[in-house]
Parts: sequence; C-alpha cells; structure tokens
Amino acid sequence: MLKKNITFNWAFIRRELLDYIGIFIGVTVTALALVWLLIPNKIAAGGVSGLATVFYYLWHWPVAWWMLLLNIPLFFTCLWAFGPRFGAKTLFGTIVISLMIQFWDSVIKLIPLTKDPLLASLYGGVIAGIGMGIAFRFRGTTGGTDLAAQLLNRFLGIPVGQGLLFCDSAVIVFAGLVFHSAELALYAIITLFITSKVLDAILDGFDYAKAAFIISEHSDEIGQRILADLQRGATGLFGRGLYSTNRKEVVLCVVSRAEEFKLKEIVHQIDPAAFIIISDVHEVLGEGFKDEKIV
Repeated sequence: MLKKNITFNWAFIRRELLDYIGIFIGVTVTALALVWLLIPNKIAAGGVSGLATVFYYLWHWPVAWWMLLLNIPLFFTCLWAFGPRFGAKTLFGTIVISLMIQFWDSVIKLIPLTKDPLLASLYGGVIAGIGMGIAFRFRGTTGGTDLAAQLLNRFLGIPVGQGLLFCDSAVIVFAGLVFHSAELALYAIITLFITSKVLDAILDGFDYAKAAFIISEHSDEIGQRILADLQRGATGLFGRGLYSTNRKEVVLCVVSRAEEFKLKEIVHQIDPAAFIIISDVHEVLGEGFKDEKIV
C-alpha cells in the first residue's frame, strides 16, 4: 500500500510539473505575439491584454504592469466567488504572462515584426492562439476576460460564452474610440477570430476524422466489408424508425478522411438505398487512431 501511494505521488508530481512547464511555454508564446505584433500596432483584440494596450498608449505605463493590475483583482474576486478551483495554475499563468511581456519588451523594445496592421493582426492572432492553446492543454489559463465572464455568469446569470463576447467586444469598441480608428477595431476583430480558431485547433486536434452512421437492411454485410476492406472496427446500434416502427441496426464506424470515399463506395455497392450520415470528429483516441495517455 505504501509503495502504491509513493508511486501515485510521484506520478502526480510529474504531471503537475509538466503542467507548469506547458503553461509557461504557452504563456511565453502568447506574450511574444503581444509584444512583437499586436501592441506596437495598437491592435487591442479584446481581453485584459487589449485593455492594457489601450492604457499603455493613454498613460505610457508598461503593458505588463497594467495586465497585472487588472488580472490580480479579477483572480481574487473569482477565488472569493468560486472557491479553491481557481487555484495556483490560474495565478501562475496570470503572473507569468506579465513577467514574459516585460521580458520580451526588454529584448524587442516594442519594435514590431511588421508595421502592416493586417499582417500583424493575422500572424499575431495565429501566434497568440498557439500560445493560449498550449496553456489550456496543460490545464492553465492566462487570466483576463474569461475570469470576468465567469463573474458575470455567477452574479448576473449571463452565459459564459455571451459574457466573453460582451467583454471582448467592449474592449475592442473602447480601443477604437480611444485610438480614433474604426480600422484598428476591425483589425482587432480579425485577430480575435483567428486566435479563437487556432485555439480550437490546438485543443481539438488537427487530425479530423469522419464518423459515419449507416442505416441499411444489409448492416451485417456492410459491417463485414468495413472490417475486411478498411481494416476498421464497426459497431451495431439498434434503432427503431418512428414512422415505420421497424427495428433496424445502425452501423457506426470512424474512418480517416482518406477512407471516406471508399466507405461510401462500399455502402453504395451493397445497398444503394442505404441512409448515411457522415460528420467530422475532431479527435479520436483508441486502436487504429491516436494513442494518447490522458493524465
């Protein structure tokens, strides 16, 4: 029993250490996007970083310190409202992003990689999305408006998604008014969109597979052909037509994108009248697909 406990503790320590390293890397990449592309071009793409960018140009106080000044009260308010689940990793990400912005600022001196705001908004969104995705994959966060959105949900009942949209939109509109530029607000919207898409790709995975539901009178034969020709597993689900009240077997299988056409060809050869539903799946774990250990 003691040996099992020691093993468990070492596994827990290893997992936590990897999480903090991953959060640090993700936050560092996000800070680079801010300092190298977004802040010098006055692109305030929502969030606390966007608000800090506006305040930087208003009062010329470092962005890093503005972010810390805005994030810390949000964190402790969430800690008071929600309890310990807003723990060390959130605080770690909140502090480290300010420190890394200060670090990159000392290295780059806010000299932009490009002065073209469109390129800055596109590539800044990509790099920031990659960084945030890495941080989120390791159970971390960079603080910011996601904390504010959860507070709005707690006290006003506003859904978190709508709260995020409201907070980010308010920051973008505020930045456009302060900078007297509708164009900069539009560039910020581009950055916000690109960041969210890249973030989703990092979290959900880039390898899209296809899930197929096949309803046919020849489900056994279709299943055997899938097993033999595609070397993929298939599962029979029992269903009932609500109009006909007939019971039918529904074949469920997951294939790669390259195998989608072959699957449809197999089904059509056996039963041209089969009903097929094919949808995208972002991530598939298990035999024949990605073998990922979830810790």
